[in-house]
Amino acid sequence: GAIAVSASAQTPRYFDTAGAPDGIKRLAVCYPSRGTIEDILALMEEGLLPAEKFEIVGVYHAKERTHYREAQRLVAERKLDWFHFHEISADLSPADLYKTNAASTDFAAIVAKSDGIILFGGPDIPPAAYGEKTGLLTVVTDPYRHYMELSFVFHLLGGTQDAAFKGFLETRPDFPVLGICLGEQTLNCGTGGTLVQDSQTEVYGRSSFEDVVAAGQPNWHTNPWPRLGPLDRSLIGYMLHSIKLAAKGRLVADLCFKPEDEPYIMSAHHQAVDKIGKGFKVAAISLDGKVVEAIEHERFRNVLGVQFHPEFDMLWQREAKYKLTPSDKDLFAVRAYLESHPPSLAFNQKIWTWFFGLLEP
Repeated sequence: GAIAVSASAQTPRYFDTAGAPDGIKRLAVCYPSRGTIEDILALMEEGLLPAEKFEIVGVYHAKERTHYREAQRLVAERKLDWFHFHEISADLSPADLYKTNAASTDFAAIVAKSDGIILFGGPDIPPAAYGEKTGLLTVVTDPYRHYMELSFVFHLLGGTQDAAFKGFLETRPDFPVLGICLGEQTLNCGTGGTLVQDSQTEVYGRSSFEDVVAAGQPNWHTNPWPRLGPLDRSLIGYMLHSIKLAAKGRLVADLCFKPEDEPYIMSAHHQAVDKIGKGFKVAAISLDGKVVEAIEHERFRNVLGVQFHPEFDMLWQREAKYKLTPSDKDLFAVRAYLESHPPSLAFNQKIWTWFFGLLEP
């Protein structure tokens, strides 16, 4: 007899049947993993995302390596009826990312039926996708995720790859786009920019984790200690360090901070923006001026990329305690650390109130 197929087993393609958002705002997010959804729930608990006003659609490629069934299971178990999924299965390769391609109709539908997009963090972009050879320290683990997201960014903003191509934001210039860590790098590469494939070796000339440790914490962009000794679960795998805001940039003007503010952020990356993509300029740098920490679009003022992680749920937790080095005597909560270094907590919160405010019904 016929085998019944449950609705949950069918390919989720929310935008195929979704109408325009009515009375709420609809946010598309790339990389809708279980961890991403947990971070979104933490933002809601912190009061930074008003759940009753939002619908969120997770967009991903069918050939991505992430187990999205775990995310779909979480949505079902928690009865998160405001979270949906849209799978793109279009065939993509580095040769057709920066032109009209098999995913173009998907991209157009997502933008037409959404009020903003977030690109979340993740692994190294294949250097072939930005015209370079693959460095020995570059680890490419999820190429189709990058193909889809890079092509999506090109469709949104255009780029140097084809000067005649008109991006979707030409007709929706106020459409908000936020790129986080890998998301910032994708905004840059999708518009024709390039990356430093390993900042410690290429920018700082260091060849070992011991060299990174010796350089001191202000120069870390990810914590080297978890790579240097026995597994210690209390060691934080990320790095808290302060950044310098561009005096006339959006992080000062739109988020209402001062140019002399040096907020602490949480980062975990070894790659960084190198040649800037079309339309972008630097919005923040590391204190030594050698690493780009944020980029903003000059024409589309609601497009921002940050090299750090304002979405991590550990930023808001009061109970979870960590240490930065094996010799630290005292454990600390990330939130308390940010609170004790003003305006750090407010800065990380304000990124969200600013971005979600752009989407308000």
